[in-house]
Amino acid sequence: MTTYNEKTLILVNLGGPRTSSEIEVFLRDLFSDPFVFDLPLPEFFRIRLARFIAKKRAPKVQKTYESMGFGGGSPLVDETEKQAKVLELILNQQTKVKWKVKVSMTCGYPNIREDEFTKPDANTLYLPLYPQFSRSTVLSTLAILESKFGECPVGSGGYIPHFGLEPKFHQITARFIYEFFTNQLKSDDFLHYPHETPNCDWKDLNLIFSAHGVPMRLIHKGDRYMEEVEICVKKISEELRKFGFRGNVHVSYQSKVGPAKWTEPNTIQMITSLSKEGKHIAVYPISFVSDHLETLEEIGEQFKELTLKNGGKSFVRIPAFGIYKPFMEYLAERVLLADTMVNECICKKNGGESLKHCRFKN
Repeated sequence: MTTYNEKTLILVNLGGPRTSSEIEVFLRDLFSDPFVFDLPLPEFFRIRLARFIAKKRAPKVQKTYESMGFGGGSPLVDETEKQAKVLELILNQQTKVKWKVKVSMTCGYPNIREDEFTKPDANTLYLPLYPQFSRSTVLSTLAILESKFGECPVGSGGYIPHFGLEPKFHQITARFIYEFFTNQLKSDDFLHYPHETPNCDWKDLNLIFSAHGVPMRLIHKGDRYMEEVEICVKKISEELRKFGFRGNVHVSYQSKVGPAKWTEPNTIQMITSLSKEGKHIAVYPISFVSDHLETLEEIGEQFKELTLKNGGKSFVRIPAFGIYKPFMEYLAERVLLADTMVNECICKKNGGESLKHCRFKN
């Protein structure tokens, strides 16, 4: 009789309310995070302000979620659970280990702070689903886990580092975009699959890689997010050229909130400018690996309307990976490597500071 070792993989995402009743809780978690809502204010005042903003924004956000047709909530948790099932199947097929893959969220539910998500080690691994490092995503996740367990997970054997700078990720992304435009993807695998086609050869499109924006305050603190996004786009573009793509490539940032200065160029400004020049536009969500509010509503609806209103010839939303098999297999490879190759503080290197209990802190 064969005895199987057992391991747990925990996928980590930012989160989204599953129902309208969870919207305020999600926003409160989001704005209470000091790595997201980063303001030069006393902590007690910052927390009160975060809760006030969450309560005030909840009704407006609720209307947006209701318009998406997912029961008043976000599909992000469900989409992440689909990825978990596929990853669990791949890992169990490829190894002699019995894998269980769970889903956790840093904001909302299922919340990463809950007791079922245990200390990272060689048998309990955490995989944040953020391609690029940012203080507001990766560092925030690590800080939550450090606070919960008294140590930073990096170097524990139970942490899978971000992957946006890896050549294989660039190759897979380019192939995904190529397969989308050549009708090779399985449309049933995606939410609201975009069936629009450009009114030109896809190889001549203006292709916008739209990343989630962050306040420039984070960049000034040492966050290399912009740098990683731009390197990522450059490398993916080089791979796309191998498929014959000859159009123009652009990098922009979406989802700005509040009056503070955020990463630029802004996607709305980018689309407006290109549309007025009568361009054919396609948008790919470079910082997301599953579809949700910002890809389906902001990119798929708002940016499309903006393009056509300002004279753009055509608009196409390219979906996020979802359960795209080559991407899922790539994540499985990353899981099996875990963080065995990490020998330095990735937070200091990529985010500007080390956490209190960093293993590699000098």
